[in-house]
Amino acid sequence: MVPQWFIEEKRDGREHAEADLREWVRGVADGSLPDYQVAAWLMAAYLRGLSEAETATLTDAMMRSGRCLTWEGLGRPTADKHSTGGVGDKISLPLAPVCAALGLAVPMVSGRGLGLTGGTLDKLESIPGFNVRLGVGDFRRIVGEVGCCLIGQTDDLAPADRRLYALRDVTATVPSVPLIVASIMSKKLAEGAGTLLFDVKFGSGAFMGSLAEARVLAEALIATGRRLGRRCRALLTDMDQPLGRTVGNALEVREALEVLAGGGPWDVRALTVEEAAHLAQAAGLFGDLAAARAAAERALDGGEAMECFRAMAQAQGARLGEPLPEARARVAVPAPRAGWVAHVDAKAIGRVALELGAGRRAAEETPDPAAGVDALLQQGERVEAGAPLCVLCAGSGERAAALVRTAAAAFRLEQAPPPRRALVAGTLGA
Repeated sequence: MVPQWFIEEKRDGREHAEADLREWVRGVADGSLPDYQVAAWLMAAYLRGLSEAETATLTDAMMRSGRCLTWEGLGRPTADKHSTGGVGDKISLPLAPVCAALGLAVPMVSGRGLGLTGGTLDKLESIPGFNVRLGVGDFRRIVGEVGCCLIGQTDDLAPADRRLYALRDVTATVPSVPLIVASIMSKKLAEGAGTLLFDVKFGSGAFMGSLAEARVLAEALIATGRRLGRRCRALLTDMDQPLGRTVGNALEVREALEVLAGGGPWDVRALTVEEAAHLAQAAGLFGDLAAARAAAERALDGGEAMECFRAMAQAQGARLGEPLPEARARVAVPAPRAGWVAHVDAKAIGRVALELGAGRRAAEETPDPAAGVDALLQQGERVEAGAPLCVLCAGSGERAAALVRTAAAAFRLEQAPPPRRALVAGTLGA
């Protein structure tokens, strides 16, 4: 495989031979290919696309560029989910322990937030002492003992993806469906889970703006997963409005704990139950979704899911007796008039949370764990003039006060109540 010929091949729209593509990925992983050649190929792939077969080969080669975990001997089926991310998306936190309570093993490797997308690792690290930087040995032990464990990507899991993603970020080649699929799937496949669920979000607060775009990505994820021998399913979920009543790391942990205690906002609970049911049914624990949903509801209401979360958190070093971080300043956003909340712009709320310090604009930034937006009114709720639409949480009152008008503009009020939104717009896969 001659690198410049390989680049030329994709530049001209031709399909790569499997052996050449695998050799290319080895060169990416071991550093023998220089950045300028890898970047040139990424742009060619972005412009010309990759076939379904090429995408599967790229994914498999990226997975095999590092360590691949196996989970024989656990006595329970393995499963995991990946969300494309959105504003207020804290589903992984209650989902993993619910699934463990149902009898699944959930080895979940998660990521950090960037921009408007909150990261599961950032949320967990707002819990005092919670350690997401575990080695494979501890990861295996906790999954075996508790049924779930949430960690960050280790150095030896899909290392080719780490380099490719860094170059995609600086070469304007991130929004390529085949490259997105290979990045997501290589890490998830390296985890070794037998059943995968993809939560592909669409709307103003999501990476995929429309339902049609989300469907294309979901279909590509499922097709690649099937080619590589995994049971896969995808949900197309609404992210045009924030999920739940909180956006921000410690705030979202608190809300996740409310769900695990049998309460919490209706949409966070409903999506947690739906995703747990799909994973458990697809993995073979239940014959139908209705039975799986009922079992997930019981795990939340009966306390079993909370017990699994506490066991996981303690195994990962969490000091559960200590309080979560709290913001020094809390500033209410008053409603300009009375009315019904017809819509809450997820992108606008995400930007407010970012300005408050809850997120990061660049990978090296550190979020304020206590910052964010709390007590968000949701679509269909009534508000009186002057009553809070939400509460802004920040390190200083001045920072929060400067964003009050921006936050208020994210809410659209009408004189009649709107219809209740559907969280799940479609399901793909067996």
